[in-house]
Amino acid sequence: MAVETQELTTPRRRRINFGSGLYGQALSTLIREKPMGLFGAFLVFLFIFAAIAAPLITPTGPNDLSLVPEDRLVSPSLGHIFGSDNLGRDVYSRVVYGARVSMTISLVAVTVATVISLSLGIVSGFFGGWVDTLVQRLVDGFIAFPGLVLILAVVAVFRDTQAPFLPKEGLFQTETFLLMVTIGALLGVGNSRVIRGSTLVVTNETYVEAARSIGASNYRIMWSYVLPNVMAPMITIATLGLGAAILIEASLSFLGLGVPPDVATWGGMLNREARAWMTQAPWIAIFPGLALSLAVFGFNMLGDALRDVLDPRLRG
Repeated sequence: MAVETQELTTPRRRRINFGSGLYGQALSTLIREKPMGLFGAFLVFLFIFAAIAAPLITPTGPNDLSLVPEDRLVSPSLGHIFGSDNLGRDVYSRVVYGARVSMTISLVAVTVATVISLSLGIVSGFFGGWVDTLVQRLVDGFIAFPGLVLILAVVAVFRDTQAPFLPKEGLFQTETFLLMVTIGALLGVGNSRVIRGSTLVVTNETYVEAARSIGASNYRIMWSYVLPNVMAPMITIATLGLGAAILIEASLSFLGLGVPPDVATWGGMLNREARAWMTQAPWIAIFPGLALSLAVFGFNMLGDALRDVLDPRLRG
């Protein structure tokens, strides 16, 4: 009796629980069992915060020059915690503003990719037949075309074109906006096959057959039953796609084909200043390269953790 009383009165350790739904349980599992995924989420939010609060946490603008010779190629110090480049610009400010550029481009590209993946994948997997065959052959043709060549062709064709609804300067000018859309298309078309596979599984479930039996339209079934059940893999794909989009943008900027030269980007910093002054001022390349690596690492760790906690085949 004493043992039973002790067992009843002993306080139990409370487990973190954010809800009984799939995403609440996934968040609880991520916090309890996925420390690397949690660290990746911390890095992601850190870079997002830096991108939003860039004017508040930087001492100067990204392109503010210094006419004083002593302010050029200064090694990391209290005045310039990441040092300065050959034009006297603060490297820390340029790295932080580069986070704004990279996050904006990756978010826009992944948003485009998500819309394309869901549209092609759900339509192809739900209707099947000749619709599935047609969509998949188009996907095959698009994937077979080299992605870098496609991006270079888009940049070359629209380099001097100005869309009337886009600004003439800045991050969202025509050339850069089309670059975001092209990156999103490259990621979205390839990822649509994953969504198609998930759609094929969902359409064979009993609740979909029950919805058909009571006369639900195809649109309602796709919107109310298929879409919610393919969002878990879509979230994982989108998180991993953010890191891939950042790498693609940095690679294009490194080649001089990304955003305009007056916009501070990590890839542009590695291309222009770092290549010319690497031996004399290595910090010009170290800090933007480190920021790029940490951003991609954070998105990849978060994406891997979300895959583990959202995929029922990997849970437990």
